[in-house]
Amino acid sequence: MTKLHLKYVQSYRGYHYFRRRGSPYVQLPGVVGSPEFMEAYQRALAAAPVAIGVSKRSGPGSVSAAIAEYYGSQSFRSLTGGTPALRRAILERFREQHGDKRLASLPREFITALLDTMAPHAAKNWLKAFRHFIRWCESRKLVQQDPTWGVRVTVPQSDGFYTWTEEEIAQYEAHHPIGSKARLALALGLYTALRRGDAIRIGRQHIRNGELGVRQSKTNASLLIPVLPELQHIIDATPTGHLTLLVTRTGKSYAAADFSEQFRRWCDAAELPPECSFHGLRKAALTRLANAGCSVHQIAAISGHKTLRQVEHYTRAADQARLAREAMAKTVPLTKGKIA
Repeated sequence: MTKLHLKYVQSYRGYHYFRRRGSPYVQLPGVVGSPEFMEAYQRALAAAPVAIGVSKRSGPGSVSAAIAEYYGSQSFRSLTGGTPALRRAILERFREQHGDKRLASLPREFITALLDTMAPHAAKNWLKAFRHFIRWCESRKLVQQDPTWGVRVTVPQSDGFYTWTEEEIAQYEAHHPIGSKARLALALGLYTALRRGDAIRIGRQHIRNGELGVRQSKTNASLLIPVLPELQHIIDATPTGHLTLLVTRTGKSYAAADFSEQFRRWCDAAELPPECSFHGLRKAALTRLANAGCSVHQIAAISGHKTLRQVEHYTRAADQARLAREAMAKTVPLTKGKIA
């Protein structure tokens, strides 16, 4: 695009537009400088800027207008990994249903009633996304009170994603031979403990001197992970893309959701239960490290967890099994000769 002398006017392929930052395009008719052009230009110039995505029925002070402005804020742009996409999806669904409501008039009872219609984990994710948005609104004085204050969501205790067993790993490997994309996907999850979003964007260029260098998208932590001979062998045996190791049939890098769907198909082909997911391989990898006697610091150096408390779950289970075996082994001399 080439900027003209008139402020906020841009031209593209013979068409002229009024383009003010934060507002949608307005096409200007006629020839530049003509009466109809100047009339439309003056009208657009005098109009108050309207944030992109705000409909006519959702003016200033509405939920829709606030959400549109929030997307352009530093608060939202500072979110990392898959969080922005997840929260945008949550807010867009809420915006579609309640965008015309006055933001400042949303009562706590409304939030509570809305959460009651959701499953526990969905309600927790919704509340987290909406609370972040509302706190930004407070900083901008768009609301005087936080309608989520004091609202809690009780989620049943769970270990989260299912952890693959060694038998399930062997079953997958038996169905998908070395050299297949399916086997490469398993190996990346099992030998690097990377999350899905990081695994689908690494390529050969990230491996130097036998180490995989990656910056985690979720935590922004920089990791150097040794590439075991088993993993290197599988990488060398598998056709890969120029930029990423995992590619689609057309040679393109995977989007996160597309990869999850493909990995599910690979698991189905191996007749594995629906609980088996790519993230479960990360948990299986960390469980292997714990069972091998690695400390929480050593495991965290691979996983990139921010706190050691998140890693202790794996070491506690491994320590329990090891201590139980040691305890029972001590009873062997006491029982010898006493069994009839």
